[in-house]
Amino acid sequence: MKHQTFEQLQSIGATGDFLRSSLPRTDRLARWAELLEQVSHHQLSTLRETEYEPKAWRAAMRADGTPISVAFKDPVLRAAGLHGDTYDDATRFFEINDEQLHRIVCFCHFGNTVSGADAARRVREILSGRTSLFARLRALFTG
Repeated sequence: MKHQTFEQLQSIGATGDFLRSSLPRTDRLARWAELLEQVSHHQLSTLRETEYEPKAWRAAMRADGTPISVAFKDPVLRAAGLHGDTYDDATRFFEINDEQLHRIVCFCHFGNTVSGADAARRVREILSGRTSLFARLRALFTG
């Protein structure tokens, strides 16, 4: 498969519905990881205490300069259906659960900022199906 830039696809009219319906979850996650790797030395904002917020509040959480906003700035991911840079936009578009997104963007793991490299590493863990020992232990005890 030949890779083309968004601009190349746009010039031949191959964007829009095609990208929305044909960009598999693994490709969306891989693209997000690549975008984060491109800003690997940048410090990105985190979201505070996502695990403690009520579901409706958590869904609307956002901040400038987060790993989610890095994805939202990408025209290919927007054309594929990423509608915004909120917590809920990311869980829906990337088809990940709260725990997975929490590990990428939450303050409790990194402090006020996370490097693009660390966020990319967490996205790649999801992509590969690997989980941390802590996550496996928690699943063992909580079901």
